[in-house]
Amino acid sequence: MQSKITILDVNVDIVTMNNAIERIESFILAGHSRFIATANAEMVMLAQTDNELRDILNTADLVVPDGAGVVWAGRYLGAEVPERVAGYDLTQKLLERAARSGYTVFLLGAGPGIVNKAKNEAERKFPGIQIVGTQDGFFSPMDEPKIIEAIRSLQPDILLVALGVPKQEKWIYLNKNYLKVPVSIGVGGTFDVMAGTVRRAPLWMQKIHLEWFFRFLMQPSRFMRILRLPQFVIKVLAVKKVRQNNRDIL
Repeated sequence: MQSKITILDVNVDIVTMNNAIERIESFILAGHSRFIATANAEMVMLAQTDNELRDILNTADLVVPDGAGVVWAGRYLGAEVPERVAGYDLTQKLLERAARSGYTVFLLGAGPGIVNKAKNEAERKFPGIQIVGTQDGFFSPMDEPKIIEAIRSLQPDILLVALGVPKQEKWIYLNKNYLKVPVSIGVGGTFDVMAGTVRRAPLWMQKIHLEWFFRFLMQPSRFMRILRLPQFVIKVLAVKKVRQNNRDIL
């Protein structure tokens, strides 16, 4: 069975939510430094012009299909992508598994106060969770060595990094070998949702793939980011057409 699909030069793993959790847990148990990315259409479009981001994603140990657009693109390009593995949901299930199995967690990123609210929510929702440290994302380059050393000394099993795309992916890639954390994941706005400062789309909108529209209604400033979605669709359609033309020539 095909294990990956290449979508606009970004390799995405073909996994279910359960597959992803199982693989992440195997990474934790192995103890090596692993990097997980949650790829949506916006991230894939950023990788079209950011070669560093594209190369980082293509060296990641697991890239889950976060976003209806990526799932659609994978299926349209011929892969049996079973479902969306949303980054927020993946984080919640991973925290649940961590509470049950005793894995330790460090939260890095989001605004001042937000990360601690996210910690409190995780502790409320997942009794027994061991969050060994937090750090908001508003730190200077001068503070960074001290923060990295603190994370390294605490030896968490899981590092959740909410610095926004592509900063969080680049930060993890640059520091993961020194940090020696078994699993590091870029989680975007997850802490804001956990803290209650950002609302997630109602379930019915998630099910009909309109979560992006809900985010736009809540944050109209996202308009330019939303424009990447039709650009993504157009580029995927073009790739499929080129492939069909090449087959016709052969």
